[in-house]
Amino acid sequence: MCTTCGCGTGQTLIAGHAHSHDHAHDHDHVHGHDHTHDHAHDHDHGPAAPVGAHAPGISQARMVRIERDILSKNDAYAQQNRDYFVAHGIFALNLVSSPGSGKTTLLVKTIAALNGSVPLAVIEGDQQTDNDAARIRAVGASALQINTGKGCHLDAWMVGRAASQLSLRDNSLLLIENVGNLVCPAGFDLGEAHKVAILSVTEGEDKPLKYPDMFRAADIMLLNKCDLLPYLAFDAALAEENARSVNPLVRVIRTSATSGEGMEEWLVWIREGCRRAAAAASK
Repeated sequence: MCTTCGCGTGQTLIAGHAHSHDHAHDHDHVHGHDHTHDHAHDHDHGPAAPVGAHAPGISQARMVRIERDILSKNDAYAQQNRDYFVAHGIFALNLVSSPGSGKTTLLVKTIAALNGSVPLAVIEGDQQTDNDAARIRAVGASALQINTGKGCHLDAWMVGRAASQLSLRDNSLLLIENVGNLVCPAGFDLGEAHKVAILSVTEGEDKPLKYPDMFRAADIMLLNKCDLLPYLAFDAALAEENARSVNPLVRVIRTSATSGEGMEEWLVWIREGCRRAAAAASK
């Protein structure tokens, strides 16, 4: 369970294999082996209540220690992922947003626009169904679905496990679509090069102020569904101002998968990142 929000435990399904979430594990993932595991891998996602709550039999100090232990383990797995990605020239992006922001549609359009010019794979995170992975595969990209059950975010071990199953190519692009949630994914490093926050114009301009950790962690924000701006009372300039108030360095691109607005700028940013990742790996 996540100590950030107190969501319940459950099973994570990665490519059809069940993984229960009860205690920590020490299996290598992205690198170091090619075999698969058919038995359960247990993840300690913390106590039965969020930090600050009064869980029976668990003190506040104990809960804080559990949270630190969870994040420490996650960070260790994230560093393993990052080391592998960097060594192999893989440009990994962690796409985060509220549900319904248009992440998957934007990914589909992005993959179609890249048109095979960059080798890529996609990891899809949802609580249930493989609908999004199916949409990605329909445009010809390799995709693996992670179902987190009651879990509210992907963690670094899940991503490492999924990446090993995808057999990522050197000098490629890895797109990770996280579970729709602007809270918990902010605190879990996956080993990505950048977090990409997607804010749709059908949401409030104050989202960056309400969820500052997420927008502070992001290097780029896609202000999405901009084709709807003429029909909404949404102040795009204010949304950008709010994002920069919590993260002065965030880059903002206004996008629309429907009209194509901002897509070329977004694609150029991706291609430049892939080029830099490949160049760094070749040194």
